[in-house]
Amino acid sequence: MRDDERNADDQKPEDQTTEEQTPGSRMPAGQTPKELAPGFSRRDFLKVSGISLSVPLLVNARTIRIAGQDVKIYGPGKVPITLNINQKRYTAEVEPRMTLLDTLRADLELTGAKRVCDRGTCGACTVIMNDKAVYSCAVLTIEAQGKAITTVEGLMDGDKLHPMQQAFVDNDAQQCGFCTPGFVVACKAFLDRNPHPTLEDMKTGLGGNICRCGTYAGIRGAVMQVAKGTAAAQTTSLIGPEGGRNDG
Repeated sequence: MRDDERNADDQKPEDQTTEEQTPGSRMPAGQTPKELAPGFSRRDFLKVSGISLSVPLLVNARTIRIAGQDVKIYGPGKVPITLNINQKRYTAEVEPRMTLLDTLRADLELTGAKRVCDRGTCGACTVIMNDKAVYSCAVLTIEAQGKAITTVEGLMDGDKLHPMQQAFVDNDAQQCGFCTPGFVVACKAFLDRNPHPTLEDMKTGLGGNICRCGTYAGIRGAVMQVAKGTAAAQTTSLIGPEGGRNDG
């Protein structure tokens, strides 16, 4: 036998497989998935499975289902919104990332709420939402829809100052003025909840607002002035100006 024929007989295909294959698959018999997909371990499979179970299910192009509830998707572009501010209806188009503070100042020209810290710590942007004082820099505009919002502009009755605004003037409770609108709104919301506060009540209830000029004594004096005025008005209403009772 020639050398070239002997060498040809000795050569075998490197990737030759057995003739038998598993039914319904092109996988050769005796070969495992791990051999076909090197590097894909059982740990990798578990990771992929866990991720797929935790991702919210897409209901349609604008809605996802999270925890059994359908949640509407906004954006990424501007979306139409409607707000109830100072008992008036406002409409605008804003990006979903916009805060209520940004919308008030940039889109609705309600500039009473001030941007100072812009991170929900100083209180200069305080507004009342559903009878509760909130930082407007920490509330998304789209989340404020359907809620009753009151800004410092909404406290006045025509040209007449709100009693809290007048009390700030009477007690010299402002200096630079940056914190004043937020403090006025916070004090109004505070007295709505606690009409007869103590000094400790005020320190706790107004602790979310900061005055860098340090006019806290004047602010507390303003709060007490309004509280006493409310108490005096209630007494007059009950007893009457002549000292007789009005309770029937």
